[in-house]
Formats: sequence, C-alpha cells, structure tokens
Amino acid sequence: MKDSPKSRRTRARILAAATRLFAEVGYHAAANAMIAEAAGITRGAMLYHFPAREDLLDAVVEHIQAERLALFDAAAADPPPGVDATAHAIAAYWRLLAEPPFVAFAELEAVGRTDPLVRERIAPAQAAFDRVQLGAPFSAIAQAGQGPRLQASRDLARFLLEGLARANLTYERDGRVRNLIAVVDRAVRMLNRKGDVQELWPD
Repeated sequence: MKDSPKSRRTRARILAAATRLFAEVGYHAAANAMIAEAAGITRGAMLYHFPAREDLLDAVVEHIQAERLALFDAAAADPPPGVDATAHAIAAYWRLLAEPPFVAFAELEAVGRTDPLVRERIAPAQAAFDRVQLGAPFSAIAQAGQGPRLQASRDLARFLLEGLARANLTYERDGRVRNLIAVVDRAVRMLNRKGDVQELWPD
C-alpha cells in the first residue's frame, strides 16, 4: 500500500467516519460499506486500505485511543483562577465522556463483553488509559500522591462517572445526574480528606 499524502488523508477520513459511526449507530451496525459511504469513498478504496474487518478494528482502536488521550490531556489543564480543582476535574471528565472517541470506545467495551476478538483488540488500550490516571492529568481528583485511599478516590470518580454516562435514566435525567455528580464530588473530598465535608448528601 502506498504511503502517499492522498492515501494518508483517505485513511484518516475512514478512521474518523468509523469512530463517529461506532458512537452513533454501534460497532455491528456500522458495516464497512456504511463507513465507506460516510467517508465519501468507494467500497474498493475501503478494501484497499482495510481488506478485513480486523484490520479496520485495529486501526480504529489506535485512532480512538490517540483521540481520547489528546482530549484527556487538553481537559486536564489547570483550572481557571478561582475555580475549585476537584470540581473542575470531575466536570471536565464528565464532559469528555460525551465526546465521540469516548462514546465509541465505550461501545467497543460493551461489544467486547461477548465478542472475544474485540475484547482482545481493545485490551492494550484499556490498560494504557487506566495507567494514564496515575500521571499528571486529572491529578486534581486525588490532590496528593499515591496510596490505596487516593487510588480509590481516582477510581471512584472515574468509574462512577463512566457508569453514569452509560446509564439509562428514564425520567428527570438532568436533576438526577446533577445530584449524583455532587455525591461523587463529596465522596472524593472525603477520601482525600480535603475540606470539612463529612456527609455524602448535603443537608
């Protein structure tokens, strides 16, 4: 396969279309022919770049991972002056979870529960992103060094927010989401022993 500028542009269009469609219609529904149409290329061009579904999956996982990490790093910037660091970190990650790369990866994780091939192909990306939580980005969630309690603080915030993003809240969604995020915020502060928060639910 030629590695020309035109070829790289076509490949980028395919990966962007696949990411968007995985997020919008799901992995299985987003057939290669649908992705080719969304990318504005012929099926022949699609086959030229990705002869098999597995080839596309590998490339899309790599693309989504790079997009997630770039968004994560950008969102993890220092909060504006006067903005609480913990609240900023929690709100920033909550917004990230609605971005197409994060929605697409969540779709692949859901598919991977019963699809061994998908589960195998996304495992390295899952492990790498998990390790990112230990670095500088979003360190405001823990506001301190290492240790089981502080790791629990990061994990509680991350996984409760991810679960909430995937939850099917069928009534009064906005209010329930606000209340749950407020509880996450208070739980993180209690684990971090920051401030005078003593109760999960404010009176």
